[in-house]
Amino acid sequence: MSQKTVVLAFSGGLDTSYCVAALREQGWRVVTYYVHSGSVDPQAEESIAARAMELGAADHRTLNAGSLLWSEVVLPFLWGGARRQGRYPVLCADRYVIARLGVELADEVGADAIAHGCTGMGNDQVRFDVTLQALTERPVLAPIRDIQDKDNVREYEMAFLKERGFAVPERASKYSVNENLLGATLSGGPIDQWEVPGEDARVLTAGAQDWPREPLSLSVQFEDGVPVSVDGKKAEGAALLKALNDCLGPYGVGYEIYTGDTLVGLKGRIVFEAPGLAALEAAHTALCEAVSSREQNGFRRTVGEAWCDLVYDGRYYDPLRDDLEAYLSSSRRRTTGEVELRAAGGTVHAVAVRSDNILKRPGAVYAQKAAWTGEVAEGFTGLFGQSTVLWRRRDRE
Repeated sequence: MSQKTVVLAFSGGLDTSYCVAALREQGWRVVTYYVHSGSVDPQAEESIAARAMELGAADHRTLNAGSLLWSEVVLPFLWGGARRQGRYPVLCADRYVIARLGVELADEVGADAIAHGCTGMGNDQVRFDVTLQALTERPVLAPIRDIQDKDNVREYEMAFLKERGFAVPERASKYSVNENLLGATLSGGPIDQWEVPGEDARVLTAGAQDWPREPLSLSVQFEDGVPVSVDGKKAEGAALLKALNDCLGPYGVGYEIYTGDTLVGLKGRIVFEAPGLAALEAAHTALCEAVSSREQNGFRRTVGEAWCDLVYDGRYYDPLRDDLEAYLSSSRRRTTGEVELRAAGGTVHAVAVRSDNILKRPGAVYAQKAAWTGEVAEGFTGLFGQSTVLWRRRDRE
């Protein structure tokens, strides 16, 4: 009887290292894959691949998902102009790309099952499980979730690997870090305890003591809502976002502490950093506000909030997302122009907008100059507030 094959999303950390060893002991032939989104250097990728083979993986693949994250996450996020609960820019969205690429790899190698290293304690198990169940009929294995009854899961994993002769690196940080093209998320230590995170709880951004004294100015060019260049230099989407992360991180842009309502019913507190995404968000919003109608701007945020909720809640493959993105794609067709940004003091602001599509009326400037008479204005206010005035007058009778 031939050995069955399982495909495992692999990061090289303790949890997925345990998964490889545990799955092999259960009789599986393990094929690992690491999804690179533009934030890890080649040396790190080689180290992850070597770790997988050391643990006994039959094969290991490194897959680049930068372009997928750009087109399937970054662009609809920008077009929607909203965040989860008004705060979180859904940096977790890379899980859906990781899961989908796992299904494609499973098809390629003829795998019998797919596995992930999520625990039973957080949101990611939902995102992986629902996505995998939606995209394949294969069984979904979660070895870490299977040992959740242990008193200390991490200590159990470490002992398991040591007993089998595998090196277990000492934890270099008290924080759990997840980094991808979109940004970085940190949890653990004082973050989980609602205490002040240390300055070591940073990956992409500098602390206030290291911010440059002089502000940084840069411009972003958009074509139909798609960022295409920074300071006149054209770049492919993933490369453009990475460049913004690199240049804005030293100014502390995009660093936030967020407490959210998780899918398992608990409050979850994290630190997240998204310098490039924050800059694109500020630029795109400023351009939209200038070129879109009032109704479009208001409804765009409603659609964006619904999109973020689907992404956060593990429902990325719900058909409603396709419907929402169809609207967002339609609404961007006049969002062309250049936005000047200024970064300083941990913030980034859009300070100038240039576009042929700005909704301006010749001879009129808000609160400065009118292209209509005073009589027209008086009539407008009377009609505009008529319903309110009538109700209040009747209330006084």
